[in-house]
Amino acid sequence: QVQLVESGGGSVQPGGSLRLSCAAPETFFTIAALGWYRQAPGKQRELVASITSSDSLNYADSVKGRFTISRDIAKNMVYLQMNSLKPEDTAVYFCNLAPLPTAFWGRGTQVTVSS
Repeated sequence: QVQLVESGGGSVQPGGSLRLSCAAPETFFTIAALGWYRQAPGKQRELVASITSSDSLNYADSVKGRFTISRDIAKNMVYLQMNSLKPEDTAVYFCNLAPLPTAFWGRGTQVTVSS
């Protein structure tokens, strides 16, 4: 059974920062890229950042320069450092394989940016 567990979300003011964490299966770190997705109310889930097995990074234009994805293979963890947060970053954030996610999704972690 695939388990993905996201954590670290919360409520922050615009300009604030959060660091999201995701515990993923060990095999995910060797077979493909890992990514962070988000889904805002009434919108489709979108890929915002990914990291390949060779540590190549990719970001959506909307988060480039503000978000940083990283991973710790020894701990089977993927992280998303989010700085300069904007209200439009408000969403539930998920991790999964990228760019083609598996059918298994964790519960996600809610990020709310508002003043």
